[in-house]
Amino acid sequence: MTRSYQIRTFGCQMNVHDSERLAGQLEDAGYVPADGGTPDVVVFNTCAVRENADNKLYGNLGHLRQVKGTNPGMQIAVGGCLAQKDRGEIVKRAPWVDVVFGTHNIGSLPVLLERARHNAEAEVEILESLETFPSTLPARRDSAYSGWVSISVGCNNTCTFCIVPSLRGKERDRRPGEILAEVGALVAEGVLEVTLLGQNVNSYGVEFGERQAFSRLLRSCGAVDGLERVRFTSPHPAAFTDDVIDAMAETPNVCHQLHMPLQSGSDRVLKRMRRSYRAARFLSILDKVRAAMPDAAITTDIIVGFPGETEEDFQQTLDVVRQARFSSAFTFQYSKRPGTPAAEMEGQLPKEVVQERYDRLVELQDEIAWAENRKLVGRKVELLVASGEGRKNTETLRMSGRARDGRLVHFTPRGPAVDRSVRPGDIVEAVVTYGAPHYLVADGDLLTHRRTRAGDNTEAGTRPKTSGVTLGLPSFGQPAAQPAPAQDGCSR
Repeated sequence: MTRSYQIRTFGCQMNVHDSERLAGQLEDAGYVPADGGTPDVVVFNTCAVRENADNKLYGNLGHLRQVKGTNPGMQIAVGGCLAQKDRGEIVKRAPWVDVVFGTHNIGSLPVLLERARHNAEAEVEILESLETFPSTLPARRDSAYSGWVSISVGCNNTCTFCIVPSLRGKERDRRPGEILAEVGALVAEGVLEVTLLGQNVNSYGVEFGERQAFSRLLRSCGAVDGLERVRFTSPHPAAFTDDVIDAMAETPNVCHQLHMPLQSGSDRVLKRMRRSYRAARFLSILDKVRAAMPDAAITTDIIVGFPGETEEDFQQTLDVVRQARFSSAFTFQYSKRPGTPAAEMEGQLPKEVVQERYDRLVELQDEIAWAENRKLVGRKVELLVASGEGRKNTETLRMSGRARDGRLVHFTPRGPAVDRSVRPGDIVEAVVTYGAPHYLVADGDLLTHRRTRAGDNTEAGTRPKTSGVTLGLPSFGQPAAQPAPAQDGCSR
């Protein structure tokens, strides 16, 4: 009897892409995506970066305990960063869990599920180092028009607040030919946009000793016929070099969008964070980017309330935010993570102090983003039409898409230019009529509409499945209904 699966993903883009790999393996092992009803297998792909990660997992596991009790044969698996951290503690706290696997052995899931069924007991397998590079595993892609392509795993930085290096290990780089083969295979099936993914993308090449490897990779993506958009996340300010800026500016399909984590505007706090740059260096990078690409949209991550942060330190962060003019920012209240140096530092701040500073930062950033977005009113934007980006689209009769700079635009799919119907994966052009702090609106008639293979595949309910490093051509199949991943921040 065919068994069904559901994957629930928490955390960053790394986890989202890992879940695509997990889905690919399960389907290769004969599982099918759950289509309503109770799945035979529920997989939690977890995050350990935020303080509430534990509560989120165990709350979900608690809800499933009764479901499993009334569905004999149902299995629950827990993987990802929290599994790597908590290991056997998970089955102690939730003995109804069948499988626990770590970040280094996501390829073991089907075997562990079968072993747990056969032995009628929990299987816990946590490796200390990478068993196989995730790109060698099959992947059932979430989107027909946009795809993640991992260029490295792990991280060589030692930020005092971050637990990721201890859970994902040292940086391991893929060879450029393998990356470009995966990009080419996705594009061959109609995918228009790829996002190059790494914990610190601009240190790419360190493992095989090639300087400027990342900028060369960006330029090589420019030679992939049919690839319309290239994005990447996330770089580290300390390793960000001018050759990357040049490659972004000179490669037509590389989007003028940069996510550059600031974390703090205080040099004293940056030193305590063990971030090997200072505020002046950070701002100088932004100046160079905007000199080369005046239309660039720059986003960031900021942590509020790091141990020892004074009001003066916080004011310095606000000053940098005012100068940087970020188009948006992922702002986080510092949370103590066991196993990190910051968790043992003196000067842990009271919750009410952190909350008050956080509120001030969000208010300032919203003011800046709103002002920057209002400047775009009247401007023409090219949009890759997206699905699931507009919560009120049904009420407003709008659709949503991403501009080349990454901004979210809600638009009305109407006008003489519309060819039959607009689908996610199609390309449209519109004029911005309103700018809000977190999105733009384009309520006039569309200027152009180009139907694409990605739109055809989205309309048909299909999405690509890649087979790993050996690749060949992806195959297509019915997509799984999966909840949207949390937008949590382990991009550093």
